[in-house]
Amino acid sequence: MTLSNLPPLVTVFGGSGFVGRHVVRVLAKRGYRIRVAVRRPDLAGFLVPAGNMGQISIVQANLRYRNSIDRAVEGAQHVVNCVGILSESGRNTFDAVQEFGGRAVAEAARSVGATLTHLSAIGANPGSTSVYGRTKGRAEAAILSIKPDAIILRPSIVFGPEDNFFNKFAEMSRLAPALPLIGGGVTKFQPVYVEDVAEALARAVDGTLTPGKTYELGGPEVLSFRECLETVLSVVGRKRALVSLPFGVASLIGRLASFIPLIAPPITPDQVRLLKYDNIVSKEAEAEGRTLSAIGIRPTMLTSVLPSYLVRYRPKGQFTGSGKAA
Repeated sequence: MTLSNLPPLVTVFGGSGFVGRHVVRVLAKRGYRIRVAVRRPDLAGFLVPAGNMGQISIVQANLRYRNSIDRAVEGAQHVVNCVGILSESGRNTFDAVQEFGGRAVAEAARSVGATLTHLSAIGANPGSTSVYGRTKGRAEAAILSIKPDAIILRPSIVFGPEDNFFNKFAEMSRLAPALPLIGGGVTKFQPVYVEDVAEALARAVDGTLTPGKTYELGGPEVLSFRECLETVLSVVGRKRALVSLPFGVASLIGRLASFIPLIAPPITPDQVRLLKYDNIVSKEAEAEGRTLSAIGIRPTMLTSVLPSYLVRYRPKGQFTGSGKAA
């Protein structure tokens, strides 16, 4: 096989992360050559068996350092940016990783003539009260100014085996006598399956989505925070009280917890600010056909997947009785 007829090369930034690893697997099944760009290549080797021999390679890149980004996109026909953080740590700030990093990836993609797909989030808004939402929004604006044909995907809360939401509360239910309903538990989410997000992103790489468009990805049902926690408790087979926690109290707890060394706080004040707003697909996106259903992907129900990976949180794991014959 000559160089000219090799499968297209896709560089995936953040390919070892929660969403990124699923993106890599879906792209591998389509036959693309994949270059996974991560900060710690020594921790990303598990991705290599997802493809054929030589199909997936791992390179070092850090979105805070532009030269590493340029090296990672050399020869790529398409660039995917899955990098994002939920809380800041050391030099990995929202500004550095999400805003500067997103802009740098777009500039690098433009320099090699590659198309670009950027994974953002519902709630991205340059005017957001949350630094997370604000830097996500600024990144989107910068990316589209640099690459007007870039495709942006905005998922709601993403669920899957490695998620940091349903797993967190299932783990908490093991020991805590109650689970917190931040802000009363009325915030609405539209949980979307990680495999559906990965498929949408792969279709962007395929060229079947409209360049320059922003798609909003949500699951088939809208659930309140309370309903999400009730679903978790039902799946893990535990009875726990649900206690309303005002936004101000939750923010204070997060602020105090941030002073405890070597322990990640259960929630940060910035995440509390995000929880003040619903995280669902907009009516505009639905009307304009910028959703999963509109691009031909049938969204996966939360309850059809959640038991498959939350089973380990049941009192006796997979051996916990359901009251029915096994």
